[in-house]
Amino acid sequence: MQANQAQTKQKQLALFDLDHTLLDVDSDYLWGEYIVKHDLVDEAQYRTANQKFYNDYIEGTLDATEYNEFVAQFLSSLPLDRLDELREDYIKSEIEPHIRPKAMEVLCQHIEQGHDVVIISATNDFVVSAIAKRFGIEAANVLSTPLEIKDNRYTGKLADKPNFKEGKIYHLDKWVNKQQLAGVTFEKTYAYSDSKNDIPLLEWADVAVCVSPDDALHAHALAHRWAVEDWSI
Repeated sequence: MQANQAQTKQKQLALFDLDHTLLDVDSDYLWGEYIVKHDLVDEAQYRTANQKFYNDYIEGTLDATEYNEFVAQFLSSLPLDRLDELREDYIKSEIEPHIRPKAMEVLCQHIEQGHDVVIISATNDFVVSAIAKRFGIEAANVLSTPLEIKDNRYTGKLADKPNFKEGKIYHLDKWVNKQQLAGVTFEKTYAYSDSKNDIPLLEWADVAVCVSPDDALHAHALAHRWAVEDWSI
């Protein structure tokens, strides 16, 4: 028993939402606009659908599986190497200008203090994993909506549950359990988000920080005495 205890390492964990938290934009929505702008999909059809899904997200009524399968359909139309080229250009042109300096500062502070840092996003793993690298976060510490790949090609389906609302807790619990098996436990946890959709995530953490929050989350934060910070550019 004592040997097992000696092998256990206690750390602190910081969880960051991506869209409108680390970034001042929605990366998922901008990916859709990017492929429209480059004539990779039918503009009218795609933009109408993308806007509807985005409005549903804002209203809190999004069917996350339906939306992510919509996104994945385009990914299934191209080989992975071509998608990688498009993604790299998209991140440079559409994402890098929208990284919030305050977000980078806070994230780096956690890293400097030896905390584990995880980016946890409802956006799909194709988009999120590459953006996370811009923050110095490797794939093992990225939790996002997993898209299915078979024979080196996206299938247009999800590989597991969407990483959205309570789905974030599902994926987070799996990740934490994996850390525990590796001998790591967390004595204190932090969560940062802008959205009412992440109330379950913020409740999960010991310290909840609401970042430039939407109106519903702002009201919830005041009622629960959660920290509210303005990270807007």
